[in-house]
Amino acid sequence: MTPPPTETILVVDDQEENLRGVGNVLTMMRYEVMLANSAEEAFKQLFKRTPDLILLDVMMPEIDGLAVCRRIKANIQWANIPVIFLSADDDKNIVVQALETGGVDYVTKPFNRAELVSRVRTQLALKQARDRLHALAEDKDEILGILAHDLKNSLAGMKLSAGLLQSRKTELPPRCVPLVENIMSATERMLAFMQEFLANQRAEQLQIKHVTINLGDVAAHVVANHQPAAHAKTITLTLHAPKVPVLIEADPEGVMQALENLVSNAIKFSSEGGEVAVTVHRPMAGMAKCHVRDTGPGFTEEDRTKLFRRYGRLSAQPTGDEPSTGLGLSIVKRLIDAMGGSIALAEDAGKGAEFIIALPMANSKIDT
Repeated sequence: MTPPPTETILVVDDQEENLRGVGNVLTMMRYEVMLANSAEEAFKQLFKRTPDLILLDVMMPEIDGLAVCRRIKANIQWANIPVIFLSADDDKNIVVQALETGGVDYVTKPFNRAELVSRVRTQLALKQARDRLHALAEDKDEILGILAHDLKNSLAGMKLSAGLLQSRKTELPPRCVPLVENIMSATERMLAFMQEFLANQRAEQLQIKHVTINLGDVAAHVVANHQPAAHAKTITLTLHAPKVPVLIEADPEGVMQALENLVSNAIKFSSEGGEVAVTVHRPMAGMAKCHVRDTGPGFTEEDRTKLFRRYGRLSAQPTGDEPSTGLGLSIVKRLIDAMGGSIALAEDAGKGAEFIIALPMANSKIDT
């Protein structure tokens, strides 16, 4: 008994002879075949059913294959469908254009039957592998997210219980007091790690939006949020920003999270009585910059080689026994890169460290 077809292939060609020829070959290989003799008919078929692979003729009247491929790749529902171009034209420029529009392969006519079948099988196998990896990645993220949230809730409960014991330590046996202190310290560190881990997960899954925002306003909000932490360590936290708006094209949540990490780290690694300065500069050469400078220990040459690695532990230690996970800077770099910006460590910051982030300015005309 012939097994049912498991994969569907859409063949698009304006020549009926080619449609029949390719269709017959694929049907013999037990693929389910959809046929379209024009771009319009191809889109009708796509709206009815999403195929696993598309064989697309380059030279067609009205709308050619290159334009069809661009439209397919622009649609999120179809973007991951592999497209193999079929054409009698073996001009290298056409081949390059076809691949640049999103095609995965290019077969010239008249094609060899064995060669066509081999390329179809290869691309379908690659698609199956990509789909499996995508499903595994989604499962991993979902499981880790559930575990992290559940663990975070349990740790929060432990911290609350330890805090209640701490508040009554005068009632505890003397030998129990250091044990409670250790439980509180360990719980705070694990809770901080889970918070950073979840922040890293959000950074990976954040759908970046490019909207016009005032970098000065975001920086001011971050500085205000961190004043209590700075005050607790008698650190002077200041903001320097121009009075005119510094408009950038970026994701509000992404910029906020990046600056939150940089300012938090600056306070964490600065000693009591130190200084942390956040400076927003007017845009130059199409980019706006924000500097975060501290008076902490700075970074060694070895630190610089693993600065933005995930879980990269650096030589500096928090000065107030704050927890450190090694995730903060990797999150910042991922966010800034996703927004078309850059982050760098100033070469000569004197005593301390100075990070410089640059983000694309908005198209609006501003006074520079």
